[in-house]
Amino acid sequence: MSVVDVSLDHEFMSKAIELAMRAQDEGEIPVGAIVVYQGKIIGRGWNRSIQCHDATHHAEIMALREAGQYLQNYRLLDTTLYVTLEPCPMCAGAMVHARVSRLVYGASDLKTGAAGSVYNLVSTPQLNHQLEVVGGVEQEHCSMLLSEFFRRRRQTIKQAKKLRRSQQS
Repeated sequence: MSVVDVSLDHEFMSKAIELAMRAQDEGEIPVGAIVVYQGKIIGRGWNRSIQCHDATHHAEIMALREAGQYLQNYRLLDTTLYVTLEPCPMCAGAMVHARVSRLVYGASDLKTGAAGSVYNLVSTPQLNHQLEVVGGVEQEHCSMLLSEFFRRRRQTIKQAKKLRRSQQS
């Protein structure tokens, strides 16, 4: 990979991070994704599963949907998907079906990652399409967003439990 590609990966990942922060501002798990085609962002998404009451409203799915509308095709040939967290099996499967060429992600997901950490759906030779995968781009920033989100969530839950106990006394 050339130096130019690496700098573009960081630039586009910063756009995905902005979308992750939008998800966080909306009370969602901070994951953001963009789809790039010929140097242009054609799809954007951020987690909205809680707000939409829909398990499929992951950042990657939203970005793939928008990109498909832009290209007027569900096959997203010659595209790169940038996402702040390694995709889950659902999102990885959607990328394979959409024929995304390249996946660039920030933080690895050691519980449900499907681009090499737990599963490797995006590069499985038995499937009809495999993606080029680059992991760890802006990893520290992406990981920090997630860690801080879950730390605050645990604190909120702990405080709510403490409040309930005091009200029951």
